[in-house]
Amino acid sequence: MGSERRDPPFGGSVVFLLMNLPLGVLAFALLTAFGAAGLGTAIVWVGVGLLALLVLAVRGAARLERARVYALLDRYIDLPYLPLPAEGQKNRWKGRLKDPSTWRDLTYFFLLFPLGIVEFVLVTTFWSTSLALAGLPVYFRWLPEGAYYFPSYDLRWLTVDSTVEALPWAALGVLFIALSVALTKALAGMHARLATALLGTTVAQRRRMERWWEDAEEKNLVAG
Repeated sequence: MGSERRDPPFGGSVVFLLMNLPLGVLAFALLTAFGAAGLGTAIVWVGVGLLALLVLAVRGAARLERARVYALLDRYIDLPYLPLPAEGQKNRWKGRLKDPSTWRDLTYFFLLFPLGIVEFVLVTTFWSTSLALAGLPVYFRWLPEGAYYFPSYDLRWLTVDSTVEALPWAALGVLFIALSVALTKALAGMHARLATALLGTTVAQRRRMERWWEDAEEKNLVAG
């Protein structure tokens, strides 16, 4: 189960959301490259090894992602993997492939790329606009012609060329900063919930693991 905390820390949220795009690009590139190579060469058995490596890499990367969510968003996600058979590599691989958590891990990393784009664009757009407006009374004098023109240098609907004229824009920037903080934490919270849903345990999995441990204890008692 995930942590009950609903409001992720602000600093961790910013770092987490900005990391998602490069990590999403890397994950998507590796998944498509290894997946295509593995499926294309599966007939000569080379692809089977690549696909097996991909499965292990995805499950390992999911463990790192759970740790990243916990470190930056303060949300703990339980390991959802069902216990593997004790004997036989073939049975163990069947267990990995039949485990729904493996495929939910894969789904998460495929979604990380488009989600990372949306989150990166929203965060950078809101924060760049907020800081630009809030700091306008300081830096407008160093702009071309010592003035700020809205909406652009060529289309001058409004001109700001004094500190007094820049103060209303700075007040608007402070308002945008508050909105940016709320947006950042909301995006991080939604991503944390998605990560918990895809990388965490489901109710059905918890019941299966409980039954597995109960059966294992009964076997141990019988063996004793």
